[in-house]
Amino acid sequence: MNFKKVLSVLAFTALVGAVDAQNIQLHYDFGSSMYDEYVDRPVLTSTVEMFKLDKWGNTFFFIDMDYASRGLVAGYWEIARELKFWEGAVSAHAEYNGGLTSFELPAENSYGAVSFNNAYLFGATYTYNTADFNAGYSLSAMYKYIQLSDEPHNFQLTGTWYVNFAKNNMFTFTGFADFWREKTGFGDYIFLSEPQIWLHFNKMRGVDENFNLSIGSEVELGNNFASIEGFFAIPTVAIRWDF
Repeated sequence: MNFKKVLSVLAFTALVGAVDAQNIQLHYDFGSSMYDEYVDRPVLTSTVEMFKLDKWGNTFFFIDMDYASRGLVAGYWEIARELKFWEGAVSAHAEYNGGLTSFELPAENSYGAVSFNNAYLFGATYTYNTADFNAGYSLSAMYKYIQLSDEPHNFQLTGTWYVNFAKNNMFTFTGFADFWREKTGFGDYIFLSEPQIWLHFNKMRGVDENFNLSIGSEVELGNNFASIEGFFAIPTVAIRWDF
């Protein structure tokens, strides 16, 4: 699906509230047919997510891999740690972002690769969940160090949310919104959000509760992100399996 989550955060609360969770997703992306700047954008992206609680907080990571006809063309991952030795809704936050993408060279069947600059984030997160964990949100304020950037010292604000709704919590609406400073050819500030909607088959009448398949959609909303100047919106269709 492309640079879907380059320099972004997928929220840990988006996974099901305060329980351990792992899932794998496969997205079909429509960006290459909607924007000239993304004509070579891969149409398939797989995402693996993991969220794990412990007595000192929680750990979350995701790994994105993008696929083209020639094979795997990009990989990106983020890992985040919420740390708390105290009571309350505020935790210390530490995070790493990084990845690699390939590109075609003039020579036939020749390709090169470039790394995304390592990004290190440190700050604090406020988290709220309802008592039944059917809805919640988090807000993070972070210092962001972008290695090898001409202006490495930056900031990032992140909001995340999840809402389970309809009969037997058949649907989940979840996502994140990021706003951060990073000097690019389009300006100094970037916005990215990826709301998702999922229909869970195992919440439907007559379906085995262990049949953990979901279908859904994501819309990537960005401004001055990756290779597009200004605002853009790119939808996907997706399937997901929870473990």
